Amino acid sequence: MKVILNKISGLVEIYPALWSDERGVFFETYHINKFKEAGINESFIQDNQSFSRKGVVRGLHFQKDPFAQGKLVRVITGKALDVVVDIRKGSPTFGQTAKFLLEADKNNMVYIPAGFAHGFAAIEDCIFSYKCTNVYDKTSESGVLWNDKTLNIDWELANPIVSEKDKELPTFAQVTQLINA
Repeated sequence: MKVILNKISGLVEIYPALWSDERGVFFETYHINKFKEAGINESFIQDNQSFSRKGVVRGLHFQKDPFAQGKLVRVITGKALDVVVDIRKGSPTFGQTAKFLLEADKNNMVYIPAGFAHGFAAIEDCIFSYKCTNVYDKTSESGVLWNDKTLNIDWELANPIVSEKDKELPTFAQVTQLINA
């Protein structure tokens, strides 16, 4: 397993070891001891999966405490541009963004600790999978407007398809006021 630490503390990109032969490929999507060695000491308690057509943007989502979630994300098929925003109160990288290209052919994953807004753009039709460290709670869901001008995120799509719900999320400045209240 190859582990790449991001400039934003807590973000980890993971490339699992692959075993290939004439039958195909095998790899471990999660191994508690190997993840602990990589500094990821989480218990994942919920798995989610979605299908998105090419051009879809989902996010930027997060859950408020006490239901904040860390996530281990990957694509099973296709490609997605994964985007995170640090919204951890007092973090030296508060408001900074990071992007990762998740590719089914590379089987790479990203660990995102609690305290980040998260979204992705389907660069190709993709099945997106994520393990979560907490259960989903509708009353705790929140987010940041996907095209917030202050974050200036390049989603690398000309005409993204975005849900009405995601188009109505608060701006980063509005979320910041709530976090710092």
